[in-house]
Amino acid sequence: MYGAQPSAGLERPVVSPLHEGAALSTDTPPPSRVGRAPGLGLMDPWGGPEYKALLGACAELLRGLYQTENDVFIFPASGAGALEAAVVNTLSPGDVVLAVTVGVWGDRWARLAESFGLDVRRLALPRGRAVEVEQLRQALDEDSDAVAVLLPYDDTSTGVTNPLAELAPLVAERELLLLVDAGTSSGAIPLRADELGLDVVVGNSDEAWGMPAGLAMISISERAWAAMERARLPRYYWDLKSARSALQKGPIRFSVAPSALAQLRTALERIHSEGLPQVWRRHEEAGRRTRHALRELGAPVLAADERRASPTLTALKPPEGADAALLRARLMGEHGVLVLDGMAEMAGRVLRIPHLGTEAEREAHRAVEALRAVLSGGELAGARTRVEPEV
Repeated sequence: MYGAQPSAGLERPVVSPLHEGAALSTDTPPPSRVGRAPGLGLMDPWGGPEYKALLGACAELLRGLYQTENDVFIFPASGAGALEAAVVNTLSPGDVVLAVTVGVWGDRWARLAESFGLDVRRLALPRGRAVEVEQLRQALDEDSDAVAVLLPYDDTSTGVTNPLAELAPLVAERELLLLVDAGTSSGAIPLRADELGLDVVVGNSDEAWGMPAGLAMISISERAWAAMERARLPRYYWDLKSARSALQKGPIRFSVAPSALAQLRTALERIHSEGLPQVWRRHEEAGRRTRHALRELGAPVLAADERRASPTLTALKPPEGADAALLRARLMGEHGVLVLDGMAEMAGRVLRIPHLGTEAEREAHRAVEALRAVLSGGELAGARTRVEPEV
């Protein structure tokens, strides 16, 4: 588990100290403690100068991505690990939390919180709907003893994005903790953590950044640090207080592979090089064009409100009379195009087309054109009766 203290000046270009070709130290530790990262030569994974520089560069780039000056930590874990870290570091058994869920990922976070003995109240929306300000206001009025809100920013199980910029001020005015799952949104959708007063923001490496799974990130506000002084849930691996303390002695608590950090730095530098506004605009346009093309094909999208449709993925209902499983099989068999199945209760009832990352629009366009070709070929009716996926 690693992190770095915040530094001022997020508006300046963020450049890794190793990116400019700085000479690496030749004072390497014994071979048994040396790791190798692509393009970085020998490196000490237990706190040597090159490793510290790489870690610091990654943390600084992440702060730029999250638009925050808060502490940022990097875990060797999937995104689910960061969701658990957010809960166990800020809350106590019996605490009332309001979990907003617009799909599978919100459901999962709610179940995770329940497994730690939290009193979870759900604000569950029909599949295809985002939560609106008045709905959140009513839920917080009804659960006035809540101390925190768990909010997924973007849910790729339904292709819906919650209006974070509209919801965050409501949570802030009630002085509640706001914990945000930004797994698919960071690096694809505007995420202004400090401006919106987000207390905990979690993310993971295998979404918009174009790198493998295995790293999870979490940023922590000063309000969240204060909550940790009162939090009583058990934690060891996810103990952020211990991780913060370790920074005063060196970056090590639990090891992150240098090669993974090098990949992370490269991915984040690519995003910053393109420019966050352009990255956000590119994803927004890819989503809009994908949804427009699907509607022209007679395949309505699941997102009921275009304003809340996700820039990262579109979930669609199969055209009338078409069987979703047969449609997916033909797309793969005839065109080599993998379209994702629905998740949980929507499996076999919706299809999901991602438009996430550097090749977002090109891949989505390929999927839509393959779908067009398959639909024109007919013979898509299956034995099952199609059911509307809203629940």
